[in-house]
Amino acid sequence: MAISFDKALGIHEHALKLRTQRAEVLANNLANADTPNFKARDIDFKAALSAQGQGSERMAMASTNNRHHSSTPDLFDQGLLMYRTPQQPSIDGNTVEEHVEHGEYMKNSLAFQAGFTFLNGRFKGLMTAIKGD
Repeated sequence: MAISFDKALGIHEHALKLRTQRAEVLANNLANADTPNFKARDIDFKAALSAQGQGSERMAMASTNNRHHSSTPDLFDQGLLMYRTPQQPSIDGNTVEEHVEHGEYMKNSLAFQAGFTFLNGRFKGLMTAIKGD
């Protein structure tokens, strides 16, 4: 009986990819905190993850040969990257609020670490099943 990694890992692989992409967006916001007219952006993690989970056939690239690599399109191209509304607008038009961005970055980092730990446990369980211990 073959082990299906998609079934064993579930949505956690996709969640880690999204967490990585979100970290890049949040880091970009922090890097541009002093740039005039820069607009802070973020993704709706739940919407992006549900779009990922609605079926890989909707999001998969069409292939004409079974040797083609599978690919998942960039979720930011699907309109899931949004602008953040500032609590206190600045005079120069920049919408980055450093305390908000730092907080979101830390929450995202903790969620990434938790997901990674969970996946690590899943792999250890699969290795135990394969070895038959």
